[in-house]
Amino acid sequence: MTVYIAFLRGINVSGTKKVPMAQLRSLLEENGLDKVTTYIQSGNVVFSSLEEDKSVLENKIQETIEKEFGFQVPVLVITKTGLDTILTSNPFEKNLEKDNGKIYYVLLKNKPDSMLVKHLEEEVYENEEFYVTDTCVYLQCNTGYGKAKLNNNLIERKLKVEATTRNHRTMEKLGQMAANLN
Repeated sequence: MTVYIAFLRGINVSGTKKVPMAQLRSLLEENGLDKVTTYIQSGNVVFSSLEEDKSVLENKIQETIEKEFGFQVPVLVITKTGLDTILTSNPFEKNLEKDNGKIYYVLLKNKPDSMLVKHLEEEVYENEEFYVTDTCVYLQCNTGYGKAKLNNNLIERKLKVEATTRNHRTMEKLGQMAANLN
């Protein structure tokens, strides 16, 4: 069995797209996922599965939510190994001890076009540093993510990919949960 983390975008925000985590865990287990656990209300799901195709898992989770709750939710699935790689490849690692509350990971569903990446890398955002890879845009938001100009929506528009953002603490916690699932 492979351990996966699913990131659901835009649920339980400002009273919209409500998805109770206990209900979500039950639904996903009923639909073939194993050892389903969730972390906070923003749509972080750790589970294991024999399925090796992440897109099959993304579609399964998306369809399950749409059927039960009546709305679509973008879903991005990565393996535990993929999460570990994202965490250990953080170019802002030296800043984690003092600034981990300002470090964010914009997880990319697909590899962005290299020309779009090049154009984004030429841009400058005051009080923000970023680094783009095939799977993640690492952000250091020196005045906090709430004030960041380079946010999830802008990155999606500039790179023309679906994305979802998590802070460093959430990513570390999900890594711990995934390690405990083995």
